[in-house]
Amino acid sequence: MKLETFFWKKPTGWSVKSFPPLDSNQTLVIVFGAVQFQDYLDPLMTLKNAYPHSHFIGCSTAGEIFGSTLIEDSLTVSVLQFQTTSLKTAFCSLQAITSLSNPFQRQESSYQAGYLIAQQLSDPQLKAVFILGDGLQLNGSEFLRGLNSILYESSVLNSSEPIVIVGGLAADHHQFKRTWVLHESLPQNSAVSAVGFYGDDIAISYGSQGGWTIFGPERKVTYSHHNILYELDHKPALQLYQEYLGKYARNLPTSGLFFPLALGTPLARKRTVRSLTAFNEDTKSLVFTGDIPMGSIAQLMRGNYERLVNGALAAALITRNSHQRKIGEWEQQKLTPSETMKVEPTLAIAISGSGRRLVLGERTEEELEATLDELPPGTQQMGFYSYGELAPSGVASLCELHNQTMTLITIRENSS
Repeated sequence: MKLETFFWKKPTGWSVKSFPPLDSNQTLVIVFGAVQFQDYLDPLMTLKNAYPHSHFIGCSTAGEIFGSTLIEDSLTVSVLQFQTTSLKTAFCSLQAITSLSNPFQRQESSYQAGYLIAQQLSDPQLKAVFILGDGLQLNGSEFLRGLNSILYESSVLNSSEPIVIVGGLAADHHQFKRTWVLHESLPQNSAVSAVGFYGDDIAISYGSQGGWTIFGPERKVTYSHHNILYELDHKPALQLYQEYLGKYARNLPTSGLFFPLALGTPLARKRTVRSLTAFNEDTKSLVFTGDIPMGSIAQLMRGNYERLVNGALAAALITRNSHQRKIGEWEQQKLTPSETMKVEPTLAIAISGSGRRLVLGERTEEELEATLDELPPGTQQMGFYSYGELAPSGVASLCELHNQTMTLITIRENSS
């Protein structure tokens, strides 16, 4: 695998004098950028013309990551040319499935989008999927349910290793108005895109950790529908949120990112974290990025610098260990005693919840430095601040929707 990373930013333009000559049908171009690039297409068109045969995937952000640097109003780009791995992209428009103005139909469209993406990519040689979805219109929980209904079940029936499914949800710098994903290298609203990796030489590792602290009283979810929360302890959810947040409630939904919701059961130690994306004054309800199950126990969370950076560090350690384990398996399976493993470039995609950036403020780059320092030497890092992160919680487990985590994804190809 050949790997090059670069960026575009005003007023200097592209950070490279010329684009790396890596265009091919086995090339993947990953792009993360500010939401306004949907209105200013020149840099994306230039990139499209430079890589006419390549596969594109990308989305809008709440801040772009390049190395250990946070960049704003930019495009960050990674170009990966694979040697033996085949690629296929998939796309689904949520608007084409059903009306997005109806919240109940929106749940159905999210499930159907996952099902349709899985249908487009499903193949016995499929090893991994990287997904980017609309961070405001997509219910991540329902989407993954539809996706897993085909991809996870097919891998189990075929007695093969589970297909690795990872990704993130697009953002719009806390404006909560529109996000985009790339389709045929150009931005599209209300959509999901994905790329499938095929063959035995691709290795995608991941790790996801939070670092938030639970506080306040426990409340029971007494009325919800998918990702819409109506009542906690039989009281209007929006009203309770406003009481908890006090003066911060004036800036909802942005201020809600400082205080994500922890969901669990009385007996379960594991908590699911959900982020607020919208609210409805008429119904006194709150809209989250994923499902809020009826009967679950809810508590607010808050973050501080030390715990969030430690969470990012833990995600990097998990990812590094997974990465090294896969490299070790390759060495045992494919190399004779006289052969050595060729050192291959590794791309790390850092997808961090946008609320983490709000809490960390001027110290945001310290979590990016922490992750890059712990990854294998020579790893190149890029990524974005998101409205949701997609990754399994452990080895051989289903992909789940996470919120306000640091989720790391490494991509490497064995070409020994």
